[in-house]
Amino acid sequence: MEDSHSQSLGKLESEMDPMALYCSEGEQDNDLSFREKVDAAEDWKDTINKVVPAVVVLRITSCRSFDTESPSSGYATGFIVDKQRGIILTNRHVVKPGPVVGQAIFLNHEELPVYPIYRDPVHDFGFFRYDPAAIQFLDYEEIPLAPEAATVGLEIRVVGNDSREKVSILAGTLARLDRDAPTYRTDGYNDFNTFYIQAASGTRGGSSGSPVIDQQGRAVALNAGANLKSSSAFYLPLERVVRALRLIQSGWVPTKNKFEAVPIPRGTLQVTFHYKGFDEVRRLGLRTETEQMVRHTSPRGETGMLVVHSVVPGGSAFDQLEPGDVLVCMNGEVTTRFLELEKLLDDSVDQVIVLDIERGGMSLTVNLVVEDLHSITPYHFLEVSGAVIHPLSYQQARNFRFNCGIVYISDPGYMLFRAGVPRHAIIEKFADVEISQLEDVISVLSKLSRGARVPLEYITHTDRHRRKVNVPPSCLLDGVHSRHSSGTGIIVHHSEGMGLVAVDRNVAAISASDVLLSFAAFPIEIPGLFFFILFIILPLSHMTPLLWDLLVVQWFALPNSVLASWFWRWKRLSKLNLFVMSGVEPALCRGDTVFLVGLRSLQAISRKSTVTNPCLSLNVSSADPPCYSPRNMEVIELDSDFGYTFTGVLTNELGKVQAIWARFTSKLKSGGSTSKDSQFVKGIPIYIICQVLDKIIDGANGSFLLINGVRRPMPLVRTLEVELIPILLSKARTFGLSDDWIQAMLKKDPTRRQVLRVKACLAGSKAVNQLKQGDMVLAVNKESVTCFRDLENALQKLEKCGDSDGQIKMTIFRQGSVIDLLVRTEVRDGNGTTHMINWCGCILQYPHQAVRALGFLPKEGHGVYIAKCHRGSPADRYGLCSLRWIVEVNGKPTPDLDAIYNVTKELGNEEPIRIRTVNLNGKPQVLTLKQDLHYWPTWELRFDPDSAIWRRDTIKALEL
Repeated sequence: MEDSHSQSLGKLESEMDPMALYCSEGEQDNDLSFREKVDAAEDWKDTINKVVPAVVVLRITSCRSFDTESPSSGYATGFIVDKQRGIILTNRHVVKPGPVVGQAIFLNHEELPVYPIYRDPVHDFGFFRYDPAAIQFLDYEEIPLAPEAATVGLEIRVVGNDSREKVSILAGTLARLDRDAPTYRTDGYNDFNTFYIQAASGTRGGSSGSPVIDQQGRAVALNAGANLKSSSAFYLPLERVVRALRLIQSGWVPTKNKFEAVPIPRGTLQVTFHYKGFDEVRRLGLRTETEQMVRHTSPRGETGMLVVHSVVPGGSAFDQLEPGDVLVCMNGEVTTRFLELEKLLDDSVDQVIVLDIERGGMSLTVNLVVEDLHSITPYHFLEVSGAVIHPLSYQQARNFRFNCGIVYISDPGYMLFRAGVPRHAIIEKFADVEISQLEDVISVLSKLSRGARVPLEYITHTDRHRRKVNVPPSCLLDGVHSRHSSGTGIIVHHSEGMGLVAVDRNVAAISASDVLLSFAAFPIEIPGLFFFILFIILPLSHMTPLLWDLLVVQWFALPNSVLASWFWRWKRLSKLNLFVMSGVEPALCRGDTVFLVGLRSLQAISRKSTVTNPCLSLNVSSADPPCYSPRNMEVIELDSDFGYTFTGVLTNELGKVQAIWARFTSKLKSGGSTSKDSQFVKGIPIYIICQVLDKIIDGANGSFLLINGVRRPMPLVRTLEVELIPILLSKARTFGLSDDWIQAMLKKDPTRRQVLRVKACLAGSKAVNQLKQGDMVLAVNKESVTCFRDLENALQKLEKCGDSDGQIKMTIFRQGSVIDLLVRTEVRDGNGTTHMINWCGCILQYPHQAVRALGFLPKEGHGVYIAKCHRGSPADRYGLCSLRWIVEVNGKPTPDLDAIYNVTKELGNEEPIRIRTVNLNGKPQVLTLKQDLHYWPTWELRFDPDSAIWRRDTIKALEL
């Protein structure tokens, strides 16, 4: 960038110099003006060449939600202010108030780790340190700080990583030195009690922390923010920065090549002041004689005074100062500027100071103790079940008007999110214990057993006068993007040792979830356990049986009717209303009368309706990103629209359940490449549940699961991993299907008048090399097939005959010919995804069926699929995105999770790692990253059928 800049100036000069020879006499004045600009640019050229090597790109990752910041990764700018000690100056919002990992990228692309050594509790500046001895190839100088050089009209340059261009140089002129501190967010970080400098330099994202330099190469201010709707940029003055830097430098021990802890005194009254002009201060009641005294006393010809804007509850000034109070003197000295205020407070920590104020025209004197600002700035946090809890900071106390130090929820995580506790909440009572500090929460948690449920009372800043009392999946596998859901289910079996509930997969998408079942008709709530994710032809059908411990509720007589209703919740905050299934009636027909029975607001409601289509083929568009979508299903359609929130069961007049009225999700395009969820409801015939229910009750051979202390076999289901769609016989005729076959199909099923056609085979399935897209399925084992149920029945017969070969004979119409094929089938259990690894903030798993349904797997095998990447993780920092496969790590193939396990457990912290990935379109990519085992250890989650729980084990973590 330096050479390019020089060449640009050189080209400008060579083009314009010859033109001066041909200028008329009347044009020479303009030409002289232009030449002055060229000469000025030439002067700036030397300055820029000196400054640019001292400016670094900072790659910053905020690893946890803390205080005002959320987990994130991004780029910013910093510049070297002490070459010998390796100190980089940047913004506080870059250094972050909490856990942070950073690297400095120098002009010549040398990269070094940086470590925070100071972030100011209030003002937007902080320091990183790097090891200067590690710089091998770059010649650079430090940039001196000159706050006194900032004057109105000064020409400046902002040098930094503006818009992530690595080096960008923006010109401007200082217009104001007394701008109010900008307000960025009402619930986040804001600077205050300082002036800002303003210029129209048009800085953008990435330039935070850039030096604002004058023509001598001195930093006169620190770039901090901008108004994106205009070209205005906001710079932080450097007076207090210089003070902090000198104190830090005083702690340097050259013989040890390290810093010793040096206090940087920061005092506060927990009061926010605003600077107001005399015209406004007069309206607040300032007396004329006071104004005259202030104007005459101020050597700068003062134009305003400091006015109290807000006071934090619990601070030394609370109940002493009020909004609208005009500050006149501090310790007998007229104080009208923030810098004077800050100097006195920082030099008077834990001391009493005297404030002379005017309130509505009355003079008052107030004695206040200056508090230690660092003592009300949190420096530790508690992390439990994904929640981040710490003392409330001065920043957020000021935003929300709470006392500093009370227990604040920066991130609710899984545990508190499940209880409905939002971010920014304040915990007041936990397990009937009053909470005033973080140690109280730790004490309560240490006494609770795993899974214990206790009351929690909290308030929020938006509803502070009322306490809320509260008593979702634990990891987002298989493309699930929502942490909570709700729906209605049906009790399909209950005996002394086991109870089973069926619920649609729109509610229960994955097995890695917590389940709570609650009775609407009786006040009890019990946990549930995922028992089987149902598979029919494809493992893509829509019902999921659950079980509960009937030993808990056997004293409660479940009525044999549809009015035994429940309310469900699970780790995705699910709501399940359940009905007891009583018998199975023959399949519904067009025109049949049914009763839709469900719950609204936990009240049983029944609606009468008529079946308009008992065999509607469900066609749900594929989700993006890939997640579960029902396939190979026929559903029931009614003539009435009761809304998608009303789910339950369809019964006849005798209360016999004939179908589940279930909710489905479809993706709708909402403009561009984005999509949104669309909900609709249809009926699922009850036979779909009965096919698996019989196997569960009979104890069919398969894998085992611990239920109520007894190991019970889980059924295995024979499947054909093929997606089929029906087409009308009239359409099939145009493709060349013979009249004989058409007549046979009509005789078999005169209602549907259709034939099944292969839409796609799942990638990696046994049928993928046998069946082709467009094949029409005419018969299986010499029996005609016209619907999905025919194929299901054929697979069940194969299972009953005990054919270990697992092949079915399919009669296929392909490209004008009828052929017979032996197609291999699959055997699947109902566990779903039972193993995942969290590595570098990525959730890694076996590619689930929605991914395989796209028809592609890497040539290296099924590989390891990235289902999700967490914000603030190494994966986020280095651009390792979700929705792709990891096929190699450091040149070693990773065809499965076991391979990833073996490779990653040998990798060290901060060790460079080379990764080869393949995205959903088959495009390969090689990238590099470094592990952060301190904040992001490698761990795995496995479902243990012997104990019926998910177990988390640490694979590799940083040993401290």
